[in-house]
Amino acid sequence: MWTTLEDSLCELGESPFWHPEERALYWLDIPGRAVLRTRGDIGSADAKVERWALPTEPGCMAPARSGGYVIALRDGIYRARAWGGELVAMARVEHDVRTMRFNDGKCDALGRFWGGSLNEAKDSANAALYCLDARPGTGISPTITQMANESTTANGLAFSPDARTLYWADTAAHVVCAWDWDAEGNSLSRARVFHQFDAKPAGWTTDAPQGYQGRPDGATIDAQGHYWVAMFEGAQLLRFAPSGEIVASVPVPVQCPTMPCFGGDDLRTLFVTSARKGRPVAEVERLPASGMVVSTRVDTPGLPVSFFED
Repeated sequence: MWTTLEDSLCELGESPFWHPEERALYWLDIPGRAVLRTRGDIGSADAKVERWALPTEPGCMAPARSGGYVIALRDGIYRARAWGGELVAMARVEHDVRTMRFNDGKCDALGRFWGGSLNEAKDSANAALYCLDARPGTGISPTITQMANESTTANGLAFSPDARTLYWADTAAHVVCAWDWDAEGNSLSRARVFHQFDAKPAGWTTDAPQGYQGRPDGATIDAQGHYWVAMFEGAQLLRFAPSGEIVASVPVPVQCPTMPCFGGDDLRTLFVTSARKGRPVAEVERLPASGMVVSTRVDTPGLPVSFFED
């Protein structure tokens, strides 16, 4: 059973995470240029949704251990020390901000912030995955490093619980890839296809959605190391075993889920953001939760959010 979070409507919801200390759910509206959060008993009358306007499109964000947030905007990665606070640039990348922006990302368990970019024109596989290391005691100033590339729409970033595998998707290519990951040394090797999805059939429409699984968008990992990915236009989440086998398909009440995360005090509430922007009127009428946050309870808990260390 799915519950819709009131007042959570976005054009394109993304990057949800559960803040355990605040008992708060955070997420982004990318084209709406906003951070949203709701605190306390999610869904209760007292749990109001707050919105923080940003100067450009946010792609992803994470909480910081010392307070505040790290946020990837169109042109780079910024630090805010408090809700609604000043945005201070930490790192910029050399992409053309007229057609490129940051998209999906999160922190790893060691406190480094990862963010992938997106080619809005979708005419070239020139998007990349970056890692920002600002940890104290490393002897270096904040450093951003390109870790992978040759993508069109960076998505699906997730890290296995044992910190030995990194997952990263290219939505436009309908593929999720995996790498062996040395977390301490922060190096990637043995790149491989984790799962290749079929392309959208010619003539496919949301009026007749059968025959298309959707394409991989945002993702998360549960405590058993299973990879959960939102299938944009597929109206479902897929749960993969570490072997790459699909072990569950979970229908959602939106055509375009964008990213799942686990939250609640026991990390057994599955929250899912979704998209409404550009969707057909008939689809939105049929699926009125489109663009909102929906949630359900699950048996296997997720992993707690990783905080940015600086």
